[in-house]
Amino acid sequence: MPQVRVIDQNGKQTGTLELKPEVFGVEIRVPLLHQAVTRELADRRAGTHDTKGRSEVSGGGRKPWRQKGTGRARQGSIRAVQWKGGGKPFGPTPRSYEQDMPRRARREALRAAVAAKIAAGELTVIERLELPEPKTKALARRIAGLGLAPSPTLMVVSELGEGLARAARNLPWMTVETPSHASVYQYLRHPQVVFERAALLSLQEALSK
Repeated sequence: MPQVRVIDQNGKQTGTLELKPEVFGVEIRVPLLHQAVTRELADRRAGTHDTKGRSEVSGGGRKPWRQKGTGRARQGSIRAVQWKGGGKPFGPTPRSYEQDMPRRARREALRAAVAAKIAAGELTVIERLELPEPKTKALARRIAGLGLAPSPTLMVVSELGEGLARAARNLPWMTVETPSHASVYQYLRHPQVVFERAALLSLQEALSK
């Protein structure tokens, strides 16, 4: 049964939290994680790239010179692909990069991502994240008090208030999410993952259904 230690606001251990083995004790399947990350990054692409083909560029409506007798190669339009300013052959056109992935596979990937963090010792659980004031310095001091370095960190809280969001906004290495919004890519990208106790139990309940 996977276990994680629980610390308080000062970084002192207050106990351990036993997690369900069927949720966070699953096999870490790398191909499944790769598929989930690839899908998420592909879905972020706008797909608005576009180039003009020969029929879309302006000009070139008449033949530049007669077919025979000039000594030059035959040409039909100055907007053909071999001309400067001509159309682009086989250029990109707007498209969607979205990839399908079964809901069951997505949930399994989330379980595996959190399980990988637990196995690597990169997941920290705190009782509750409280700030004396909604300031960036206060949040940075709180993170340092937990014994964490100022490196890429994913903070998963049960409720994302305006004060916490404003405090984390100016920390480029900090990402704050709720359990329902944190993704597989975010779990794997950040070497440090910090959960509120209630947030981890909420995620466990959601993934056990």
